Amino acid sequence: MKRIVLVLGDQLTPTLSSLRAADRSNDVVLMAEVATETTYIRHHRKKIALVLAAMRHFAAELREAGWHVDYVTLRDPANSGSLCGEVRRACARHGAVHVLATEPGEWRLMRDMAQWPSTTLLPDDRFVADRHGFATWAEKRTGMRMEHFYRLMRRKTGLLMEGNQPAGGRWNFDHDNRNPAPGPLGLPQPLRFEPDAITREVLEMVAACFPDHFGDLTPFWFAVTRAGAEAAFVHFLRHGLHDFGCYQDAMLSGHRFLCHSVVSAYLNLGLLDPLAMCCAVEIEWRAGRVPLNSAEGFIRQVIGWREFVRGVYWWRGPDYAHSNELDAHRPLPAFYWSADTPMHCVRACVTQTREEAYAHHIQRLMVTGNFALLAGINPHALHEWYLAVYADAFEWVELPNTIGMSQFADGGLLASKPYVASGAYIHRMSDYCAACSYDVKAKEGPKACPFNLLYWHFIARHAGLLRGNPRMAQMVRTWERFTPEKQARLTRDAGHFLASLG
Repeated sequence: MKRIVLVLGDQLTPTLSSLRAADRSNDVVLMAEVATETTYIRHHRKKIALVLAAMRHFAAELREAGWHVDYVTLRDPANSGSLCGEVRRACARHGAVHVLATEPGEWRLMRDMAQWPSTTLLPDDRFVADRHGFATWAEKRTGMRMEHFYRLMRRKTGLLMEGNQPAGGRWNFDHDNRNPAPGPLGLPQPLRFEPDAITREVLEMVAACFPDHFGDLTPFWFAVTRAGAEAAFVHFLRHGLHDFGCYQDAMLSGHRFLCHSVVSAYLNLGLLDPLAMCCAVEIEWRAGRVPLNSAEGFIRQVIGWREFVRGVYWWRGPDYAHSNELDAHRPLPAFYWSADTPMHCVRACVTQTREEAYAHHIQRLMVTGNFALLAGINPHALHEWYLAVYADAFEWVELPNTIGMSQFADGGLLASKPYVASGAYIHRMSDYCAACSYDVKAKEGPKACPFNLLYWHFIARHAGLLRGNPRMAQMVRTWERFTPEKQARLTRDAGHFLASLG
Protein backbone atom coordinates (compact mmCIF):
# COMPACT_ATOMS: atom_id res chain seq x y z
CA MET A 1 0.00 0.00 0.00
CA LYS A 2 1.17 3.49 -0.85
CA ARG A 3 2.14 5.63 2.15
CA ILE A 4 2.51 9.35 2.69
CA VAL A 5 5.93 10.23 4.12
CA LEU A 6 5.65 13.59 5.82
CA VAL A 7 8.87 15.65 6.00
CA LEU A 8 8.82 18.77 8.17
CA GLY A 9 10.67 22.02 7.61
CA ASP A 10 13.41 21.23 10.11
CA GLN A 11 13.91 17.68 8.84
CA LEU A 12 15.79 18.47 5.65
CA THR A 13 18.07 15.44 5.90
CA PRO A 14 18.18 12.74 3.20
CA THR A 15 18.99 10.07 5.81
CA LEU A 16 15.96 11.00 7.94
CA SER A 17 14.53 7.92 9.70
CA SER A 18 11.19 8.15 7.86
CA LEU A 19 12.92 8.35 4.48
CA ARG A 20 15.11 5.36 5.33
CA ALA A 21 11.98 3.37 6.20
CA ALA A 22 10.09 4.41 3.08
CA ASP A 23 9.84 2.79 -0.34
CA ARG A 24 11.20 5.22 -2.89
CA SER A 25 9.46 3.44 -5.74
CA ASN A 26 6.00 3.48 -4.17
CA ASP A 27 5.61 5.99 -1.31
CA VAL A 28 4.96 9.72 -1.70
CA VAL A 29 6.93 12.36 0.21
CA LEU A 30 4.72 15.20 1.38
CA MET A 31 6.16 18.62 2.16
CA ALA A 32 3.78 21.46 2.93
CA GLU A 33 4.07 25.16 3.67
CA VAL A 34 1.19 25.86 6.01
CA ALA A 35 -0.09 28.97 7.75
CA THR A 36 -0.11 27.41 11.22
CA GLU A 37 3.65 26.86 11.12
CA THR A 38 4.45 30.38 9.96
CA THR A 39 2.16 32.24 12.35
CA TYR A 40 1.86 30.30 15.65
CA ILE A 41 4.69 32.70 16.55
CA ARG A 42 5.16 35.84 14.47
CA HIS A 43 8.48 34.68 13.10
CA HIS A 44 11.13 36.99 11.70
CA ARG A 45 10.52 37.38 7.97
CA LYS A 46 14.06 36.28 7.17
CA LYS A 47 13.51 33.12 9.23
CA ILE A 48 10.31 32.28 7.33
CA ALA A 49 12.09 32.83 4.03
CA LEU A 50 15.03 30.66 5.06
CA VAL A 51 12.85 27.73 6.11
CA LEU A 52 10.59 27.84 3.05
CA ALA A 53 13.44 28.33 0.57
CA ALA A 54 15.38 25.47 2.17
CA MET A 55 12.26 23.26 2.01
CA ARG A 56 11.78 23.94 -1.69
CA HIS A 57 15.40 23.19 -2.45
CA PHE A 58 15.28 20.00 -0.40
CA ALA A 59 12.19 18.90 -2.33
CA ALA A 60 14.19 19.36 -5.52
CA GLU A 61 17.04 17.34 -4.01
CA LEU A 62 14.65 14.49 -3.20
CA ARG A 63 13.13 14.53 -6.68
CA GLU A 64 16.59 14.36 -8.19
CA ALA A 65 17.27 11.34 -5.97
CA GLY A 66 14.20 9.59 -7.42
CA TRP A 67 11.52 10.36 -4.84
CA HIS A 68 7.95 11.25 -5.75
CA VAL A 69 7.46 14.53 -3.88
CA ASP A 70 4.10 16.20 -3.40
CA TYR A 71 4.92 19.79 -2.45
CA VAL A 72 2.20 22.22 -1.31
CA THR A 73 3.07 25.91 -1.42
CA LEU A 74 1.72 28.48 1.00
CA ARG A 75 -0.28 30.27 -1.69
CA ASP A 76 -1.82 27.14 -3.19
CA PRO A 77 -5.56 28.03 -3.31
CA ALA A 78 -6.47 24.60 -1.92
CA ASN A 79 -3.99 24.79 0.97
CA SER A 80 -5.84 23.86 4.17
CA GLY A 81 -3.49 25.91 6.35
CA SER A 82 -2.49 23.05 8.68
CA LEU A 83 -0.26 19.99 8.55
CA CYS A 84 -3.12 17.72 9.52
CA GLY A 85 -5.27 19.09 6.74
CA GLU A 86 -2.51 18.67 4.17
CA VAL A 87 -1.87 15.08 5.24
CA ARG A 88 -5.56 14.29 4.79
CA ARG A 89 -5.62 15.91 1.36
CA ALA A 90 -2.46 14.07 0.29
CA CYS A 91 -3.88 10.72 1.40
CA ALA A 92 -6.98 11.40 -0.68
CA ARG A 93 -4.97 12.50 -3.72
CA HIS A 94 -2.71 9.47 -3.72
CA GLY A 95 -4.99 6.78 -2.34
CA ALA A 96 -2.78 6.32 0.72
CA VAL A 97 -4.09 4.92 4.00
CA HIS A 98 -0.99 5.21 6.17
CA VAL A 99 1.35 8.07 7.14
CA LEU A 100 5.01 7.67 7.97
CA ALA A 101 6.89 10.47 9.75
CA THR A 102 9.90 11.17 11.90
CA GLU A 103 9.01 12.49 15.33
CA PRO A 104 8.75 16.29 15.31
CA GLY A 105 11.10 18.40 17.39
CA GLU A 106 8.48 20.24 19.42
CA TRP A 107 5.84 19.28 21.94
CA ARG A 108 3.00 21.14 20.23
CA LEU A 109 3.45 19.05 17.07
CA MET A 110 4.12 15.82 18.94
CA ARG A 111 0.81 16.10 20.76
CA ASP A 112 -1.04 16.75 17.50
CA MET A 113 0.67 14.11 15.39
CA ALA A 114 0.33 11.42 18.06
CA GLN A 115 -3.44 11.74 17.61
CA TRP A 116 -3.42 11.32 13.84
CA PRO A 117 -4.96 8.02 12.69
CA SER A 118 -2.88 5.42 10.87
CA THR A 119 0.37 7.32 11.52
CA THR A 120 3.73 5.79 12.45
CA LEU A 121 6.19 8.13 14.18
CA LEU A 122 9.83 7.04 14.04
CA PRO A 123 12.54 8.35 16.38
CA ASP A 124 14.63 11.28 15.22
CA ASP A 125 18.09 9.73 15.35
CA ARG A 126 20.01 12.73 14.05
CA PHE A 127 21.26 13.40 17.59
CA VAL A 128 23.99 11.74 19.63
CA ALA A 129 21.71 11.18 22.64
CA ASP A 130 18.21 9.80 22.28
CA ARG A 131 15.67 11.61 24.41
CA HIS A 132 14.52 8.54 26.35
CA GLY A 133 18.10 7.69 27.25
CA PHE A 134 18.64 11.24 28.41
CA ALA A 135 15.57 11.05 30.66
CA THR A 136 16.89 7.84 32.23
CA TRP A 137 20.25 9.53 32.88
CA ALA A 138 18.60 12.67 34.26
CA GLU A 139 16.30 10.84 36.64
CA LYS A 140 19.28 9.22 38.34
CA ARG A 141 21.04 12.52 39.06
CA THR A 142 20.76 14.73 42.10
CA GLY A 143 21.97 17.74 40.10
CA MET A 144 21.66 18.52 36.40
CA ARG A 145 24.86 19.95 34.94
CA MET A 146 25.79 20.05 31.31
CA GLU A 147 29.45 19.34 32.11
CA HIS A 148 28.67 15.85 33.43
CA PHE A 149 26.54 15.05 30.39
CA TYR A 150 29.16 16.51 28.04
CA ARG A 151 31.80 14.11 29.34
CA LEU A 152 29.49 11.21 28.57
CA MET A 153 29.08 12.49 25.01
CA ARG A 154 32.83 12.86 24.59
CA ARG A 155 33.36 9.28 25.70
CA LYS A 156 30.49 8.03 23.55
CA THR A 157 31.74 9.73 20.38
CA GLY A 158 35.48 9.50 21.07
CA LEU A 159 35.86 13.13 20.06
CA LEU A 160 38.99 14.84 21.42
CA MET A 161 39.87 11.77 23.44
CA GLU A 162 43.29 10.20 24.06
CA GLY A 163 42.30 6.74 25.19
CA ASN A 164 40.10 7.26 28.25
CA GLN A 165 41.38 10.77 28.90
CA PRO A 166 40.43 14.09 27.33
CA ALA A 167 42.90 15.60 24.91
CA GLY A 168 45.08 18.19 26.59
CA GLY A 169 44.32 16.76 30.02
CA ARG A 170 41.16 18.85 30.48
CA TRP A 171 37.55 18.33 29.48
CA ASN A 172 36.74 22.01 29.22
CA PHE A 173 38.83 24.96 27.99
CA ASP A 174 36.17 27.60 28.58
CA HIS A 175 38.53 29.54 30.84
CA ASP A 176 40.69 30.22 27.75
CA ASN A 177 37.72 31.40 25.71
CA ARG A 178 36.85 34.70 27.37
CA ASN A 179 39.05 37.24 25.65
CA PRO A 180 37.54 40.68 25.11
CA ALA A 181 36.80 42.02 21.64
CA PRO A 182 39.85 42.07 19.36
CA GLY A 183 40.69 44.86 16.96
CA PRO A 184 38.45 45.13 13.90
CA LEU A 185 41.09 44.24 11.32
CA GLY A 186 41.29 40.76 9.86
CA LEU A 187 38.01 39.43 11.22
CA PRO A 188 36.32 36.91 8.88
CA GLN A 189 32.84 37.23 7.47
CA PRO A 190 30.42 34.32 7.04
CA LEU A 191 30.03 32.99 3.52
CA ARG A 192 27.17 34.75 1.77
CA PHE A 193 24.95 33.43 -1.02
CA GLU A 194 23.10 35.27 -3.75
CA PRO A 195 19.43 34.20 -3.88
CA ASP A 196 18.61 31.99 -6.86
CA ALA A 197 15.28 31.95 -8.71
CA ILE A 198 13.61 29.64 -6.16
CA THR A 199 14.72 31.79 -3.25
CA ARG A 200 13.72 35.02 -5.00
CA GLU A 201 10.23 33.60 -5.48
CA VAL A 202 10.05 32.78 -1.76
CA LEU A 203 11.26 36.27 -0.82
CA GLU A 204 8.55 37.81 -2.97
CA MET A 205 5.92 35.59 -1.35
CA VAL A 206 7.11 36.35 2.21
CA ALA A 207 7.10 40.08 1.48
CA ALA A 208 3.50 39.82 0.29
CA CYS A 209 2.17 37.44 2.94
CA PHE A 210 3.96 38.71 6.05
CA PRO A 211 4.34 42.48 5.63
CA ASP A 212 3.82 43.18 9.34
CA HIS A 213 6.12 40.54 10.78
CA PHE A 214 9.30 41.62 12.58
CA GLY A 215 12.60 41.86 10.77
CA ASP A 216 14.27 42.93 7.56
CA LEU A 217 13.73 40.51 4.70
CA THR A 218 16.62 41.73 2.58
CA PRO A 219 19.48 41.54 2.01
CA PHE A 220 19.06 37.79 2.20
CA TRP A 221 22.33 35.85 2.08
CA PHE A 222 21.66 32.56 3.90
CA ALA A 223 22.50 29.24 2.30
CA VAL A 224 19.34 27.32 1.38
CA THR A 225 20.82 24.06 0.10
CA ARG A 226 22.88 21.29 1.64
CA ALA A 227 25.80 22.14 -0.61
CA GLY A 228 25.61 25.79 0.40
CA ALA A 229 25.43 24.96 4.12
CA GLU A 230 28.42 22.64 3.81
CA ALA A 231 30.37 25.32 1.94
CA ALA A 232 29.55 27.82 4.68
CA PHE A 233 30.85 25.43 7.32
CA VAL A 234 34.07 24.72 5.40
CA HIS A 235 34.54 28.50 5.13
CA PHE A 236 34.31 28.73 8.91
CA LEU A 237 36.82 25.90 9.35
CA ARG A 238 39.30 27.73 7.15
CA HIS A 239 38.76 31.30 8.31
CA GLY A 240 36.98 31.43 11.66
CA LEU A 241 37.68 28.36 13.77
CA HIS A 242 41.27 29.23 14.66
CA ASP A 243 40.26 32.29 16.72
CA PHE A 244 36.73 31.16 17.55
CA GLY A 245 37.65 29.92 21.00
CA CYS A 246 39.47 33.01 22.23
CA TYR A 247 36.83 35.47 21.06
CA GLN A 248 33.60 33.51 21.26
CA ASP A 249 32.32 35.68 24.14
CA ALA A 250 33.40 39.00 22.63
CA MET A 251 31.11 41.65 21.11
CA LEU A 252 32.20 44.38 18.72
CA SER A 253 30.24 47.20 17.09
CA GLY A 254 30.33 47.00 13.31
CA HIS A 255 31.49 43.37 13.36
CA ARG A 256 28.44 41.29 14.07
CA PHE A 257 29.83 37.82 13.46
CA LEU A 258 33.46 37.95 14.66
CA CYS A 259 34.76 34.37 14.39
CA HIS A 260 31.44 32.57 14.86
CA SER A 261 30.39 29.90 12.40
CA VAL A 262 26.86 31.29 11.77
CA VAL A 263 25.70 27.80 10.74
CA SER A 264 23.38 26.96 13.66
CA ALA A 265 20.31 27.64 11.51
CA TYR A 266 21.55 25.19 8.88
CA LEU A 267 22.29 22.60 11.56
CA ASN A 268 18.85 22.95 13.14
CA LEU A 269 17.14 22.67 9.75
CA GLY A 270 18.92 19.38 9.10
CA LEU A 271 21.19 20.62 6.33
CA LEU A 272 24.32 19.78 8.32
CA ASP A 273 25.23 16.69 10.31
CA PRO A 274 26.38 17.49 13.87
CA LEU A 275 28.80 14.58 14.22
CA ALA A 276 30.33 15.21 10.81
CA MET A 277 30.87 18.85 11.79
CA CYS A 278 32.56 17.88 15.05
CA CYS A 279 34.77 15.32 13.31
CA ALA A 280 35.86 17.98 10.82
CA VAL A 281 36.74 20.32 13.68
CA GLU A 282 38.75 17.58 15.40
CA ILE A 283 40.64 16.94 12.17
CA GLU A 284 41.60 20.63 12.04
CA TRP A 285 43.01 20.40 15.57
CA ARG A 286 44.87 17.12 15.04
CA ALA A 287 46.39 18.57 11.87
CA GLY A 288 47.74 21.48 13.93
CA ARG A 289 45.71 24.11 12.10
CA VAL A 290 43.62 25.27 15.07
CA PRO A 291 44.26 25.41 18.84
CA LEU A 292 42.63 22.92 21.18
CA ASN A 293 40.58 25.56 23.03
CA SER A 294 38.83 26.52 19.78
CA ALA A 295 38.15 22.94 18.73
CA GLU A 296 36.92 21.94 22.19
CA GLY A 297 34.78 25.08 22.53
CA PHE A 298 32.97 24.37 19.26
CA ILE A 299 32.51 20.66 19.93
CA ARG A 300 31.16 21.41 23.43
CA GLN A 301 28.47 23.64 21.94
CA VAL A 302 27.33 20.90 19.57
CA ILE A 303 27.57 17.55 21.40
CA GLY A 304 27.44 19.11 24.85
CA TRP A 305 25.12 22.07 25.14
CA ARG A 306 22.91 21.45 22.09
CA GLU A 307 22.30 17.81 23.02
CA PHE A 308 21.82 18.70 26.69
CA VAL A 309 19.12 21.31 26.16
CA ARG A 310 17.25 19.00 23.78
CA GLY A 311 17.27 16.34 26.46
CA VAL A 312 16.00 18.78 29.09
CA TYR A 313 13.25 19.98 26.73
CA TRP A 314 11.77 16.52 26.24
CA TRP A 315 12.42 15.36 29.80
CA ARG A 316 10.68 18.30 31.48
CA GLY A 317 7.65 18.36 29.18
CA PRO A 318 5.48 21.15 27.79
CA ASP A 319 4.84 22.79 31.18
CA TYR A 320 8.52 23.74 31.36
CA ALA A 321 7.72 26.75 29.17
CA HIS A 322 5.71 28.33 31.98
CA SER A 323 8.34 27.99 34.71
CA ASN A 324 8.72 31.25 36.61
CA GLU A 325 10.66 30.53 39.80
CA LEU A 326 11.66 34.17 40.29
CA ASP A 327 8.07 35.39 39.93
CA ALA A 328 8.97 37.79 37.10
CA HIS A 329 5.95 39.41 35.45
CA ARG A 330 7.08 42.68 33.87
CA PRO A 331 5.95 42.94 30.22
CA LEU A 332 8.58 42.75 27.51
CA PRO A 333 9.68 46.35 26.77
CA ALA A 334 8.81 47.72 23.35
CA PHE A 335 12.48 48.33 22.54
CA TYR A 336 12.99 44.58 22.12
CA TRP A 337 11.15 45.12 18.84
CA SER A 338 12.04 48.71 17.98
CA ALA A 339 15.62 49.02 19.31
CA ASP A 340 14.55 52.47 20.51
CA THR A 341 16.55 52.69 23.74
CA PRO A 342 19.49 54.81 24.95
CA MET A 343 21.26 51.62 26.10
CA HIS A 344 23.70 51.18 23.24
CA CYS A 345 24.41 47.50 23.92
CA VAL A 346 20.72 46.59 23.80
CA ARG A 347 20.11 48.84 20.81
CA ALA A 348 23.01 47.27 18.90
CA CYS A 349 21.89 43.70 19.63
CA VAL A 350 18.23 44.31 18.77
CA THR A 351 19.15 46.21 15.61
CA GLN A 352 21.39 43.35 14.54
CA THR A 353 18.63 40.87 15.35
CA ARG A 354 16.12 42.83 13.27
CA GLU A 355 18.47 43.05 10.29
CA GLU A 356 20.15 39.63 10.40
CA ALA A 357 17.81 37.28 12.35
CA TYR A 358 21.05 36.44 14.16
CA ALA A 359 22.96 37.31 17.32
CA HIS A 360 25.59 35.14 18.93
CA HIS A 361 25.14 33.42 22.29
CA ILE A 362 26.72 36.12 24.48
CA GLN A 363 24.65 38.87 22.87
CA ARG A 364 21.58 36.79 23.71
CA LEU A 365 22.67 35.63 27.18
CA MET A 366 24.51 38.65 28.57
CA VAL A 367 22.79 41.59 26.88
CA THR A 368 19.13 40.98 26.01
CA GLY A 369 18.80 38.02 28.39
CA ASN A 370 20.76 39.64 31.21
CA PHE A 371 18.65 42.79 30.98
CA ALA A 372 15.41 40.82 31.05
CA LEU A 373 16.52 38.82 34.09
CA LEU A 374 17.68 41.92 35.97
CA ALA A 375 14.50 43.83 35.14
CA GLY A 376 12.13 41.00 36.05
CA ILE A 377 10.71 40.50 32.56
CA ASN A 378 8.20 37.66 32.23
CA PRO A 379 10.36 34.70 31.07
CA HIS A 380 7.61 33.28 28.87
CA ALA A 381 7.34 36.60 27.01
CA LEU A 382 11.11 36.60 26.47
CA HIS A 383 10.96 32.98 25.31
CA GLU A 384 8.38 33.88 22.67
CA TRP A 385 10.54 36.80 21.54
CA TYR A 386 13.64 34.65 21.12
CA LEU A 387 11.61 32.00 19.32
CA ALA A 388 10.27 34.60 16.92
CA VAL A 389 13.32 36.65 16.06
CA TYR A 390 16.19 34.21 15.43
CA ALA A 391 16.61 32.09 12.32
CA ASP A 392 18.06 29.18 14.32
CA ALA A 393 15.34 29.23 17.00
CA PHE A 394 13.29 26.06 17.24
CA GLU A 395 11.54 25.51 20.53
CA TRP A 396 13.49 22.40 21.61
CA VAL A 397 16.75 24.34 21.59
CA GLU A 398 15.54 27.86 22.37
CA LEU A 399 13.17 27.18 25.26
CA PRO A 400 15.62 25.56 27.73
CA ASN A 401 18.25 28.14 26.82
CA THR A 402 15.81 30.93 27.70
CA ILE A 403 13.87 29.48 30.63
CA GLY A 404 16.78 27.66 32.23
CA MET A 405 20.08 29.22 31.21
CA SER A 406 19.12 32.83 30.53
CA GLN A 407 16.29 33.53 32.98
CA PHE A 408 16.87 31.01 35.80
CA ALA A 409 13.11 30.54 35.69
CA ASP A 410 13.44 26.84 36.48
CA GLY A 411 15.09 27.66 39.81
CA GLY A 412 18.48 26.24 38.89
CA LEU A 413 17.56 22.95 37.22
CA LEU A 414 19.68 23.76 34.19
CA ALA A 415 22.09 26.50 35.33
CA SER A 416 24.13 26.67 38.51
CA LYS A 417 23.49 30.40 39.02
CA PRO A 418 21.48 33.27 37.57
CA TYR A 419 23.52 34.73 34.70
CA VAL A 420 23.34 38.34 35.83
CA ALA A 421 26.07 40.92 35.43
CA SER A 422 26.51 44.65 35.80
CA GLY A 423 27.64 46.95 33.04
CA ALA A 424 31.26 46.11 33.84
CA TYR A 425 30.94 42.73 32.11
CA ILE A 426 29.58 44.28 28.90
CA HIS A 427 32.28 46.96 29.06
CA ARG A 428 35.00 44.32 29.42
CA MET A 429 33.72 42.09 26.61
CA SER A 430 32.67 44.72 24.06
CA ASP A 431 33.14 48.25 22.77
CA TYR A 432 29.44 49.05 23.17
CA CYS A 433 29.82 51.29 26.22
CA ALA A 434 31.94 53.90 24.42
CA ALA A 435 28.94 55.01 22.35
CA CYS A 436 26.32 54.79 25.10
CA SER A 437 24.26 57.63 26.61
CA TYR A 438 24.84 56.12 30.05
CA ASP A 439 28.08 55.99 32.02
CA VAL A 440 29.12 52.38 32.61
CA LYS A 441 31.32 53.46 35.53
CA ALA A 442 28.52 55.29 37.34
CA LYS A 443 26.78 53.19 39.97
CA GLU A 444 24.13 55.70 41.04
CA GLY A 445 22.18 58.61 39.62
CA PRO A 446 20.40 59.38 36.32
CA LYS A 447 23.49 58.75 34.15
CA ALA A 448 24.34 55.40 35.75
CA CYS A 449 24.33 52.38 33.46
CA PRO A 450 20.95 50.65 33.95
CA PHE A 451 22.73 47.30 34.21
CA ASN A 452 24.54 48.64 37.30
CA LEU A 453 21.35 49.87 38.93
CA LEU A 454 19.36 46.76 38.12
CA TYR A 455 22.12 44.40 39.22
CA TRP A 456 21.89 45.48 42.85
CA HIS A 457 18.11 45.73 42.65
CA PHE A 458 18.08 42.08 41.51
CA ILE A 459 20.42 41.00 44.31
CA ALA A 460 18.29 42.81 46.90
CA ARG A 461 14.92 41.46 45.85
CA HIS A 462 16.19 37.85 45.53
CA ALA A 463 18.60 37.88 48.47
CA GLY A 464 16.73 35.08 50.23
CA LEU A 465 17.21 32.71 47.29
CA LEU A 466 20.71 33.83 46.32
CA ARG A 467 22.11 33.61 49.83
CA GLY A 468 22.04 29.84 49.51
CA ASN A 469 23.75 29.79 46.11
CA PRO A 470 27.52 29.26 46.45
CA ARG A 471 28.20 31.37 43.36
CA MET A 472 25.99 34.29 44.41
CA ALA A 473 26.21 34.41 48.21
CA GLN A 474 29.17 36.82 48.17
CA MET A 475 27.12 39.35 46.19
CA VAL A 476 24.36 39.17 48.80
CA ARG A 477 26.92 39.81 51.55
CA THR A 478 28.28 42.78 49.60
CA TRP A 479 24.77 44.24 49.30
CA GLU A 480 24.18 43.79 52.99
CA ARG A 481 27.40 45.68 53.79
CA PHE A 482 26.14 48.77 51.94
CA THR A 483 24.88 51.48 54.24
CA PRO A 484 21.10 51.81 54.48
CA GLU A 485 21.41 55.15 52.71
CA LYS A 486 23.26 53.60 49.76
CA GLN A 487 20.79 50.75 49.56
CA ALA A 488 17.94 53.26 49.50
CA ARG A 489 19.58 55.31 46.73
CA LEU A 490 20.24 52.25 44.57
CA THR A 491 16.70 50.96 45.12
CA ARG A 492 15.24 54.38 44.31
CA ASP A 493 17.28 54.85 41.11
CA ALA A 494 16.51 51.34 39.89
CA GLY A 495 12.84 51.88 40.66
CA HIS A 496 12.80 55.07 38.62
CA PHE A 497 14.40 53.29 35.68
CA LEU A 498 12.00 50.36 35.84
CA ALA A 499 9.06 52.75 35.97
CA SER A 500 10.34 54.36 32.76
CA LEU A 501 9.94 51.03 30.94
CA GLY A 502 6.16 51.45 31.04
